Amino acid sequence: MTTILIVEDNELNRDMLSRRLIKKGYSIEFAEDGVEGLEKLASVKPDLVLMDIGLPIMDGWEATKKAKENPDTEHIPIIALTAHALEQDRQKAFDVGADDFDTKPVDFKRLLEKIENLVKKNN
Repeated sequence: MTTILIVEDNELNRDMLSRRLIKKGYSIEFAEDGVEGLEKLASVKPDLVLMDIGLPIMDGWEATKKAKENPDTEHIPIIALTAHALEQDRQKAFDVGADDFDTKPVDFKRLLEKIENLVKKNN
């Protein structure tokens, strides 16, 4: 079963994403900030990460950068999620190592397509 780590501090967003992904057959793990996200990434080794950018303690930019600098986790695809649809945010996501980018509120069909493509490409 494919495991997705959702790194998101907003409980409603976590719940909505997880319920919909579970219905599609994914196993879900959670983290509420960037530090916890990196810990779970190292221990769980998910197939993909959905990384909110606006996180407490360590933001998603820094967590993504650190994940991609770690030889044990650099291969795990990360989709950066942000409420900001600015082109500079999209570019910054790629600059820190994100494999893809999407905006919130999430278009679930589009996000699911990105997830499926990255998981398939990574396997």
